[in-house]
Amino acid sequence: WKFISNLPVTQFYKVAVDDDYPFYNIYGGTQDNNTQGGPSRTDNVHGIRNSDWFVVLFGDGHQPATEPGNPDILYAQWQQGNLVRYDRITGEIIYIQPQPEPGEQPDRFNWDAPILVSPHNPAHLFFASQRVWKSTDRGDSWTAISGDLTTNTERIRTPYFGTTQGWDNPWDLFAMSNYSTITSLAESPILEGLIYAGTDDGIIQVTEDGGKNWRKIEVGRLPGLPATAFVNDIKADLFDVNSVYAVFDNHKFGDLKPYLYKSNDRGRTWQSISANLPDRNILWRIVQDHVNKNLFFLGTEFGVYLSLDAGKNWIQMKAGLPVISVRDLAIQKRENDLVLATFGRGFYVLDDYSALRTLSAETLQKEAELFPPRKAWWYIIRQVLASNPKAYQGDDFFVADNPPFGAEFTYYLKDKYSSISEQRKAREKEMQKAGQALSIPPWSDLDREMQEIKPGVWLVITDTNGGLIKKVQAPNNKGLNRVAWDLTTSSPMPLSAGRRGRGSQDPMTSPGTYNAQLYKQADGQFLPIGNKVEVEVAPLRQGALPAARPETTAQFWMEVQELTAAASAMRMTMQETNQRAEMMLKAYEKARTPSPEILSDILTLRTRLLELQNQTTGSPAKSEVSENEDFPLLMKYLSTANMGTVYSTYGPTPTHKNSLENARTLYNRARTELEDIRKNVLPSLEKKLRDIGAPWLEKQELPVK
Repeated sequence: WKFISNLPVTQFYKVAVDDDYPFYNIYGGTQDNNTQGGPSRTDNVHGIRNSDWFVVLFGDGHQPATEPGNPDILYAQWQQGNLVRYDRITGEIIYIQPQPEPGEQPDRFNWDAPILVSPHNPAHLFFASQRVWKSTDRGDSWTAISGDLTTNTERIRTPYFGTTQGWDNPWDLFAMSNYSTITSLAESPILEGLIYAGTDDGIIQVTEDGGKNWRKIEVGRLPGLPATAFVNDIKADLFDVNSVYAVFDNHKFGDLKPYLYKSNDRGRTWQSISANLPDRNILWRIVQDHVNKNLFFLGTEFGVYLSLDAGKNWIQMKAGLPVISVRDLAIQKRENDLVLATFGRGFYVLDDYSALRTLSAETLQKEAELFPPRKAWWYIIRQVLASNPKAYQGDDFFVADNPPFGAEFTYYLKDKYSSISEQRKAREKEMQKAGQALSIPPWSDLDREMQEIKPGVWLVITDTNGGLIKKVQAPNNKGLNRVAWDLTTSSPMPLSAGRRGRGSQDPMTSPGTYNAQLYKQADGQFLPIGNKVEVEVAPLRQGALPAARPETTAQFWMEVQELTAAASAMRMTMQETNQRAEMMLKAYEKARTPSPEILSDILTLRTRLLELQNQTTGSPAKSEVSENEDFPLLMKYLSTANMGTVYSTYGPTPTHKNSLENARTLYNRARTELEDIRKNVLPSLEKKLRDIGAPWLEKQELPVK
């Protein structure tokens, strides 16, 4: 066998997220492949590798649960309620399945038994077989708070295919789910002791006093719902103590309709909120946003749906998500992330969905809207194995993408900003649909098309005083878009016709608060659109040793970058000056009147330039054979200052500061020499060449005729 490690095709039943800091973990129970956990993101260049994941529990994995405030405690199980508590520090598990007392009936646990950490006390657990169990000590001991809440139907005596079956049938029950079991649990986060339990045999039970009394609801009494419906999920409303939501599934009876209901009176009456969901779509899980009470997400057999109005309308979410069975959903509240467990395509994460909370009909009528981003982490990306994501490990080395580094912004555009050419083509397309003849536009219109500066969208980052930090080109698409600012400032690297500066060298700015606003580029002009938002940039961590203040580190990066840009400009200028000296020799060869004196001056200039170049960048001959120079070079000092600090937020050491100052001294010395040549020597020699009838040279003033 060969294990193909780059196919993310894990079948997850359920998902849970913790609140580990700064990056939370995702846990899931898988079909035949254990319960697994891994980070939602990493701080390295590779992303999330298979090696970042770990196995929590053997066997088929099912519903895990995490403890709020303590990411080192996890609950996991294999099929039919074999529950354990996992200690992430030691890696040890302890078996904590509740057990019946002598004389009691054995417990029937569902294949995917529900576990719930109480929202009122993180040490309190609820677990369910055919009855509900409660623990007040993280599963060390249990008390049953209900009797049998199911119909207590024996599965092998249940009619199949229209009739009952005989004993000698080839029954395959060893690895099958029990029947008449509790499948879903929920406790109101508002009222402790208000608990809902749903079963696989068409029952919902409610207790309002922590299990002392239970009220039975037969799902066949719900409008339009078959009595055989399996309760896939039940959730208490996060804002209204009386509201509860239930997801039902009747596909085992050949019924593929979506069943989703809401009760406003603790389950006494119900109404369907399946609204415009497709007729053939099994529903699995529903979650409610913890800020906007009307924002819901729904996991279905065919992807994820979103409702902005508490279930009156549902919108399918795509944006790169395959149409796949989404068995479970979880919201990481601190990060506002929606985490999906799919049955066959692993986990998916929608990072920071908070923009959806304020999406409204009014917002959609605006030209543009920029939504506030979450905090951006300031750190140096680790290079664990190498400097690129695949780390020279080959294509079968699997890595999942991290969220973009820096600050990620979500924004809305009512319409794309189209170029003149795109507008013409759109008009012509409509004309063709209408059967109208096309014509060639006037030449002036076509010239305008070809010479137009294409329209676009930019994210502009400024400091609190309005000073420009960075312009980031953003997608120019109708609807919701995203763009990331990598926390760098605008590059001071020099530009030329053949060189436009390298953004990867841009230095990071310091932590702090910044402003962001969208701009549209129209006819070459930058015009603000929409609103302005703030973004906080914060250090991710502290190092092992006391370091410089982040502002000091960022300022040194900028000083190194500015001197690097100046040195690069000087090298470009020196190269261009050398070329002009070589062209002078060629021009002298074509001069009408020879002048040995002028030739001598040109040769002297050439020698002077070559010596200056050797002093600045080194001997070409020694460089070719990697021999050391007889004296320190500008670029060596500059490289030490840059290389010594670019991979760290520690800040400059005295060696780095001294190297930068030495580089600055050598730069200023060379610059003075070069500027003297360009301002005094070159113009004088070029005039003398013109006087003896030499041809015109590039960069000279145009001749007058």
